[in-house]
Amino acid sequence: MKPVRTLIVDDSASMRATLKRMLSADPEIEVVGMAPEPFAARDMIKALNPDVLTLDVEMPGMDGLSFLERIMRLRPMPVVMCSTLTARGAEVTIEALRLGAVDYVTKPSGTPEDIERDAGLLCEKVKSAARSVARAGPQRLPAQPSVASGGGGGAAAQLIAIGSSTGGVEALFSLLPALPEDSPPILIVQHMPATFTRSFAQRLNAECRVNVVEATDGAQVTPGTVYIAPGGERHMELQGGANGRIKLIPGNPVTGHRPSVDVLFRSVSKLGAGAVGVILTGMGSDGAQGLLEMRRAGARTLGQTKETCVVWGMPRAAKEAGAVEKEVGLSAMPEAILKACRETVKVGSA
Repeated sequence: MKPVRTLIVDDSASMRATLKRMLSADPEIEVVGMAPEPFAARDMIKALNPDVLTLDVEMPGMDGLSFLERIMRLRPMPVVMCSTLTARGAEVTIEALRLGAVDYVTKPSGTPEDIERDAGLLCEKVKSAARSVARAGPQRLPAQPSVASGGGGGAAAQLIAIGSSTGGVEALFSLLPALPEDSPPILIVQHMPATFTRSFAQRLNAECRVNVVEATDGAQVTPGTVYIAPGGERHMELQGGANGRIKLIPGNPVTGHRPSVDVLFRSVSKLGAGAVGVILTGMGSDGAQGLLEMRRAGARTLGQTKETCVVWGMPRAAKEAGAVEKEVGLSAMPEAILKACRETVKVGSA
């Protein structure tokens, strides 16, 4: 395979040198250029035609978000954002992912061991980005009608569980605003750091008819509310049935992640036919086994199609495990989820 041709865009000379050293250590990556600001980067993109761009958030002349918006509108390409683990960094990074950036990494810092770990993660994300499908921001999906008006007896006793990773922010910005305010409770694990999930929930809440919050330990799940698992040291589980409570549990990473989609899906599988499981775009296999448990217990299970994924990793693993009952494109996902909820009510009441 040809190496992934990468262009680094960062206003700091020392950071450009650090990123180049980290990326060049991987024989599968070739750094073809470095730009100190967006205008130089624009010319280098035209001249070098890189496979992937790493992009700083804050730069002179034009900020990273403005430049990203232009890239995704005029020449969509895989972009990995370089961010800081601050509240401001979280807000900007989430907006970048909404605009179509494939992924993000935190700027390298700390001990040599920290730098080495960061280098491995950076290289993997750049290579994954090269295999992704660049898209110009989230689709605006048609708003779905009230659950109560959709026929099938409503879905008041149902619950939806969703898992996503790379590309999931963009997908969720398309999916959730299309859902009606009386949707069943929705529990979501989206892989991201602890400093990002609250900003993510707040940003989604501003665009949705459903209420979107960062989940808290002991919170009772209620219809019309979306609960985003907080990043960090705990997994998210459902306890006590469809009208039960959220439990945030410390533990080791599962399938390489904490919180893990597998942990959430396994806890929801206890609802049997009273739940719907959805696995969206993402790298890796987190969620495949948990979704399989949900399907075996009688839940309806949906997987995002390859054609509409940024990275067809998690849905592919779930499909190959036999966990996906039906594959659905992102544009049809809101309607498919609500239809599955209504059909689940019929199954559960039969």
